[in-house]
Amino acid sequence: DMPDKPAAISEAESRVMEVLWQQSPQTSEEIIASLLEPTGWHEKTIKTLLNRLLGKGAISAQKEGRRYLYTPRLHREDWQQHESRSLLDRVFGGKVAPLLAHFSQHEKLSAKDIAELRKLIDAIEKKGR
Repeated sequence: DMPDKPAAISEAESRVMEVLWQQSPQTSEEIIASLLEPTGWHEKTIKTLLNRLLGKGAISAQKEGRRYLYTPRLHREDWQQHESRSLLDRVFGGKVAPLLAHFSQHEKLSAKDIAELRKLIDAIEKKGR
């Protein structure tokens, strides 16, 4: 059972989660192979990150023979929701309007972006009713 509030996951840890969210379970060797090139991290660094994620309960490890298979326990959606919530709280005082104003002024929003924002606003309206 995941805790209500996902443990804070660092930027580096989220890279490891990303690998597991794309495909799981995976062995540490597979995870290391996926991350060595793009990050330039040492094998030891990746193993440390895996252990931290285990400690936070974000992933689980199952022994299979002489190796462990890692599986995410934290769902990407839950993490994204938690991250976006804390971003809103930190940067925009928990309000969505200034965030949208910021995006409309500083970013080029595609039709797809706008459609996704509409969906988000609909969902927020439904919740508020």
